[in-house]
Amino acid sequence: MATQLKPWNKQSTTMVAPLNPVQKPLVILGILAALLLFITIVSITTVTQGILFIIGIAFGLTLLYAKFGFTSAFRRLMSVGNVQGLQAHMVMLAVATTLFAIILATGFSFTGTTPSGYVSPVGIGMIAGAFMFGIGMQMGSGCASGTLYTVGGGQSSMVLTLLGFIVGSVLGAYHIIFWRELPALPAISLAESTGLGYLGGWVLHLAVFAGIYAITVKIARKKTPPQMAPLKTTSGWKKIWRGAWPLLVAAVVLAVLNAITLSVRGNPWGITSAFALWGSKFLQTFGVDVASWGYWQGNTEALNQTVLADSTSVMNFGIILGAFIAASFQGNFKPGKIKPGVATSSILGGILMGYGARLAFGCNIGAYFGGIASFSLHGWVWAIMALAGTYLALFIRPIFGLSNPSPKDSIC
Repeated sequence: MATQLKPWNKQSTTMVAPLNPVQKPLVILGILAALLLFITIVSITTVTQGILFIIGIAFGLTLLYAKFGFTSAFRRLMSVGNVQGLQAHMVMLAVATTLFAIILATGFSFTGTTPSGYVSPVGIGMIAGAFMFGIGMQMGSGCASGTLYTVGGGQSSMVLTLLGFIVGSVLGAYHIIFWRELPALPAISLAESTGLGYLGGWVLHLAVFAGIYAITVKIARKKTPPQMAPLKTTSGWKKIWRGAWPLLVAAVVLAVLNAITLSVRGNPWGITSAFALWGSKFLQTFGVDVASWGYWQGNTEALNQTVLADSTSVMNFGIILGAFIAASFQGNFKPGKIKPGVATSSILGGILMGYGARLAFGCNIGAYFGGIASFSLHGWVWAIMALAGTYLALFIRPIFGLSNPSPKDSIC
């Protein structure tokens, strides 16, 4: 007898449908790997590092279960006017900003480390880096968080994007002094630098988020763009570990996890600094004097200790493993072949993202998510320039055989 599908509400991002069988051996492998790595991290470093690893796993689970995208959200917005992804971003940022305001204003910390947001200067290098990142994430078909969770989820081409990301991060670290010496404004906090305080900055941000959300509603009504393809889920409690999560639920969870990260390690969630570390340590094993680079001045300790002592690295490992476990529960871990054009685009996109992230003081997570939640002006500038880079990349993607959403599509 044929299985009946529950009708899909076009406002929903999930749909009850038959799921693939659980890949039990892979689930067991993923859980055992996570336990072993957790024990290793705690025994070699600190319990705090182990907690951050667990938080990373939670990020990976959330990102994969909801297929929460930054790259796809920007691409759908710029190509056909689909606003579902951007609306989820506004919800995520509103929740994160609220929690960040409380944490930063009170100095709340789980570990005794004084919390500090990501507030960085806006300058030529930062603007150029965000623009490069916008192009790169569309060519690489994934942002920083997207690259990690899709690698864990079994998307073969994203391994190449990750390798390119590491190469670009190292190149950016090598060239960083040149870019830092270009004209720039000082770091501006829309809470502390303006005299508004965290309460005033919070009100301002909520007003902006609400305004952007209202604009997206008008865009959706005017353009009637194709909706996001609904993700398969199931009913009952099983949907937590078997099916897809609604996009807005994931937005709230990501915001809460970022706030917890801020209160545990003293800084918001970040990703790409670890790529520069991994690549630099690799070169160091071949005798390259990376410690002399301006990027590593004052932080050579990171180069001489285990990567498990780097909080960003252990969180990245957690994201990959969390996504692997989630994909295995869904029965979707199935790496495939990579087309030559996609492979080339993935590598070039990764290099652009890695290089751009170093210039722009972060990626879609550190600069956009963490920057805006920290009330930094550079987070908003990053978003604008990344959108501009996305628009340009829409003309580049077809050269490598990558498709863009079309207004004629029923879903995108």
